[in-house]
Amino acid sequence: MKKKIIIGLSIFAFGFFLGGIYIIYTIETVTSGMDHLIKLHQIEILREHLLIQTKGVQADLSLKHTHYARNIDAVINRVRDMGETAKKCFNCHHTREVEERLNDLMLRFDQYKDGLSRVLTLRANTSRIEAEEDNAFKIGEHLIAEVKNIISFTSLKLDEKTKSILNHIFYTKIILYIIVALGPFSTAVLAFIFLRGFTKPVNELLSATKRLKSGDLDYKIKGLKDEFGEVASSFNEMAASLKEHMYKMQIAERMAAFGELSVGLAHEIKNPLAGIKVSMEVLSEASSISEDDRAIILRMAGEIKRIELLIKSLLNFAKPSKPQLTATNVNDILDKTIDFSLRHPFFLSNTATAINVIKDFDISLPEVIADPMQLQQAFMNLLLNAIDAMPDGGILTVRTSHDTTLNSVRIEISDTGKGMDKEVRDKIFKPFFTTRAKGTGLGLAITKQIIEHHGGDISVESSIGKGTFFKIILPLKQEEKEHIV
Repeated sequence: MKKKIIIGLSIFAFGFFLGGIYIIYTIETVTSGMDHLIKLHQIEILREHLLIQTKGVQADLSLKHTHYARNIDAVINRVRDMGETAKKCFNCHHTREVEERLNDLMLRFDQYKDGLSRVLTLRANTSRIEAEEDNAFKIGEHLIAEVKNIISFTSLKLDEKTKSILNHIFYTKIILYIIVALGPFSTAVLAFIFLRGFTKPVNELLSATKRLKSGDLDYKIKGLKDEFGEVASSFNEMAASLKEHMYKMQIAERMAAFGELSVGLAHEIKNPLAGIKVSMEVLSEASSISEDDRAIILRMAGEIKRIELLIKSLLNFAKPSKPQLTATNVNDILDKTIDFSLRHPFFLSNTATAINVIKDFDISLPEVIADPMQLQQAFMNLLLNAIDAMPDGGILTVRTSHDTTLNSVRIEISDTGKGMDKEVRDKIFKPFFTTRAKGTGLGLAITKQIIEHHGGDISVESSIGKGTFFKIILPLKQEEKEHIV
């Protein structure tokens, strides 16, 4: 949208720039034409004046021997004025054809003035004076005819020129009116385009917001481009995220309800199971039952213990106890948990002795604020899974380090066991998911729960035949540590 606005305003400004140049050019052209037209009219007036002066000289020549004759000084002044006017008329710029005619006419004026000079100064016989007067008069009449022809010719051209300039002015006025009218109109059109470009996507976003508010989280905004397209994309991502969070709040409300139900059910089952287990233990000690029956009873008691363990794990997951935070040395907890894991009843076989344990502990690792018993339980679940993944032996590596950037402790537990595919890897932290024949499916779920309750994070990397790698990040929480110390 930003590019469209810049392009639109640039075109608009360029149009007004061209319009301004045209107006300036038109004003200069019209002004120049009007100046030229005024000069032509001034020349036309001079020629009319020349014609009048020439006729006056002719009149003086005709009245020379009558009692209406003017004195010689007045006649000479009139002849002088006629000559000066002729020079003014003929000194202007003309076409080559008109220039030739004017040069010829100027020669005749010179002849006319010479003839008049002789008529006015000659003191010879009467017949010669009359002949000179007659010759001058004829020249004057011819001049008057020529000036009239020139005036008629130039008047026609002047009219055409005047009409041409006036027509040009008329059409220029129309174009200027159009330009002036186009200014507000084009502004309105541009504003309409911009407003439409703004209001349409804004209305689309507003409509989408209302749909989202009504609970339609599957609604997607389509067709928007530029910056609004980016906003629409973010909006669609937000809707998808909200849908995912709503879903999680619901894969959470159901779990909470299931947890409450599980806690109640576990308590209801726990007491009868305890009574059954005690009764079966007492029955197994009776001397009247056979060894085969005693073996069956002991096996049943073992299965009841397994059910009790499952119930205990279920209670720990559904209603975990609040962490008892204290300054805790992670290295010490890991060291004790590793020793205990290798001596667990599940692994009292040659397998445990075939596992090589590598401890790579950061000796300068700072203490964390945590519940040591819960951390031990979380580490125990990870270590038991790692040992179980290496039935033929392997390498168990436990590493700790201090991440100064994140102000946290990093724990890594890896094995060289059989590993997991992506489908299993994505489910291992879900409750009741297990790959063991006798597993509860709660061990890693409880581990994740404990780590997250401590403000930490746990992740896993694994592939078939390449082992499994768990990474735990625990924050130091220095402010709580100082408060406890």
